[in-house]
Amino acid sequence: MGPPLPEIVQWFKTMTTNDYIRGVKNSNWPRFDQKLWQRNYYEHIIRSEDSYLTIAEYIQTNAIKWQKDKYYTP
Repeated sequence: MGPPLPEIVQWFKTMTTNDYIRGVKNSNWPRFDQKLWQRNYYEHIIRSEDSYLTIAEYIQTNAIKWQKDKYYTP
């Protein structure tokens, strides 16, 4: 069995953050003065087609709803 999911997620966040920092320094990418990643994540095991369809719909429509969020700031 491979490494636990939290270790994989932490590795991914670390590696992509480091790549972004290199891009800022070497490729003139815009600075990002906040955090690139949220602190935790929500994992959910999809156990049925209904669950899959609900999650897929959320992923597809969530960004569209951002501007309606009370915490949205352009």
